[in-house]
Amino acid sequence: MAALPATPVLAAWLFGAAVASALGTALMLGYGRRRLLDQPGQRRSHATPTPRGGGLGPVLAWCAALFALAGAGAGGTQALLLAIGTLAVAAIGLVDDHRPLPAWPRLLVHAAAAVLLVAGARGLPASATDLAGSAALVLALVALVNFWNFMDGIDGLAAMQSAFVAFACGVVAVAAGAPALALAAMLLCASVAGFLPFNTPRARIFLGDVGSGALGFACGGLLLFAWDGGAMPWPIAPLLASAFLLDAGLTLARRMLGGRRWYTAHREHLYQWLVRRGRSHARVAALYLGWNLLIVTPLAVAVLLHHIPPLTALAAATAGGALLWWAARHALLRGARRYGAAP
Repeated sequence: MAALPATPVLAAWLFGAAVASALGTALMLGYGRRRLLDQPGQRRSHATPTPRGGGLGPVLAWCAALFALAGAGAGGTQALLLAIGTLAVAAIGLVDDHRPLPAWPRLLVHAAAAVLLVAGARGLPASATDLAGSAALVLALVALVNFWNFMDGIDGLAAMQSAFVAFACGVVAVAAGAPALALAAMLLCASVAGFLPFNTPRARIFLGDVGSGALGFACGGLLLFAWDGGAMPWPIAPLLASAFLLDAGLTLARRMLGGRRWYTAHREHLYQWLVRRGRSHARVAALYLGWNLLIVTPLAVAVLLHHIPPLTALAAATAGGALLWWAARHALLRGARRYGAAP
């Protein structure tokens, strides 16, 4: 594809993806009420039984669009691999939504999907250095899948972050003259937009593992292809995903350093602390969106348009985000102790 489709055609593609996503989500809403009802609990952030599995709608809508693009000669092998990998992650997530699985089969599927995508982007490694680089990318993709899952605990948050990353990738791809990547990213954003009315401001259905992991993989795949295709320097990828990488990464590190079973369910992410201390789901999601718009976006623009060093931008976001995370968590913990509430 030498250029993006004409505006009416592009609008039809995006509208179709959003409508297909909404229809799929509506169907899952009925099914979820019968078969996939998520009950409130000590480690949950919702107060009423709510169906899960709604992420199947946007995932299927986007993957169908990718297959259609590949069939039309746009995106080629990369679009196919991205769709196949996303569907594999979604499939194991759907099984897990119905019957909780041990960690190893989920991680095995995540790793296989990541290997497929990295091999499609970079080819087979020709040296030890190439092998090490590809292995690092596979680990990064697997981490992103699971971080998205960890952060999918309140209404709208994971879907909002997915839409932001997809939209940002689309803008970067348009500026870099990569229309196939731009269209894939825009279609993901439109697919998530079709799901959002069901998930915010008060969720009628959750993404479930079928949606959160698959959207994490989809966002990771777009970032991988944007970097590998030269549309952006690599530090922009973690910068765009930094809202989730910082909260999930710092929480995970703290649990590991504290000697706790980091792989078990918990409510220690910053967004969970904020909700437990009385902030609404919508307000907390807005705080993470504010990070994206007020910190991430200006830094990415500064790198891409004003040519500040990419690593400098990433380091600034990491240091500033870590400081905010620590200060907010410390203030919330102090408040909990002051009023005798459970931390």
